[in-house]
Amino acid sequence: MKLTKIIPVIFFSVFVSFCAQVEDKKPEPVFYAPPKADSLSSVSISVVGDIMCHSTQYAYAWIEKDSFDFRPVYRKIKNYIEQPDFFIGNLETVIGGKGLGYSGYPLFNSPDQFLDALSFAGFDILFTANNHVLDQGKAGLLRTLSKIEKQGMEYVGANKSPAERQTIKLFGKNGIKFALLAYTYGTNGIRLNKNNGYLVNKIDTVRIESDIVNAQKLNPDLIIVYFHFGKEYERKPSKYQKRIVKFAINHGADIILGSHTHTLQPVEMFKTVGGNLDSGFVAYSLGNFISNQRWRYSDGSAILNFSITKNMESGKIKLKQLSFLPFWVFKGKTEQGKEYIIFPYDSAENKSLPEYFTPQDVKMMTQSFNDTKEIMKRSTPRLKLMKAN
Repeated sequence: MKLTKIIPVIFFSVFVSFCAQVEDKKPEPVFYAPPKADSLSSVSISVVGDIMCHSTQYAYAWIEKDSFDFRPVYRKIKNYIEQPDFFIGNLETVIGGKGLGYSGYPLFNSPDQFLDALSFAGFDILFTANNHVLDQGKAGLLRTLSKIEKQGMEYVGANKSPAERQTIKLFGKNGIKFALLAYTYGTNGIRLNKNNGYLVNKIDTVRIESDIVNAQKLNPDLIIVYFHFGKEYERKPSKYQKRIVKFAINHGADIILGSHTHTLQPVEMFKTVGGNLDSGFVAYSLGNFISNQRWRYSDGSAILNFSITKNMESGKIKLKQLSFLPFWVFKGKTEQGKEYIIFPYDSAENKSLPEYFTPQDVKMMTQSFNDTKEIMKRSTPRLKLMKAN
């Protein structure tokens, strides 16, 4: 997570006291009152959808023997990932180790360097509740969680132990804290017995209600819930998605995020029920962030950005900003060889397209950006197109 500096107020207090004594010659008690904190504080959060690693992706990232480099994928969008206080995405692959053999769909197992690149790009938190989290069994899941931690990132949605399953994870900055919960509709038919049920958070209304109640006991400023759900490749939320979202709203969720459909779906505002925000929102699906799915609606999506402000005197919080940044995933040959590169919308806006773009690349990127803007503009008037850097 991004850090801030601490002002050395103790030194300043001593200095003021010393000067007062010298000038008056008669020491008087000096009571140092620290400057009143700014009544408004804020935290910024950005979220993307599914982070996948198909076999072609690690083939393109291969350098030699067991060496891979995925970092160039993010070179055009890294500055946007580094900006917010928290950048979050859904890790839809397993980091099970080379001993299991690297593989793409349908049973993912990606090189360790795939996580290296996410940390390098600026990710802070990864959702790990999704249908591929058990692709390499319990051992693969546990190794994935350990590797996430070693890269300095956090995870939510899968658990190493029963005790961790019962733990509500809190994150925060600048005096604002939020609880983060994550659940998946399933794990592709890979079942967990009673002894291992704690490993993955499933969408279970009894459990969701219990988790939200326990989160509320910790007095967070807001509760954010992530669902991995929906019908793949659909651009509108299903009845099931709407039902689960309504349940979460009715039990106190402030913000709801989603993915799994591999397509971007609408963002909608709602009136919270027992939440701290007056108006919350749901992003039904944030589509793909990186993958080898090259067809329309799946080869690009958007970064969703929002900020929360808090009046430190009254404790009241508000949703201050809600914006989106379209992006498109390039796949092709560059001066560096075969590559995947995520291009943000400003690449087209500033007409800074590289020479290696083919006419088909330009057509696909333009189409993707237009599709993203079209569905987002139909969502809610509060959702604005993010200005280019």
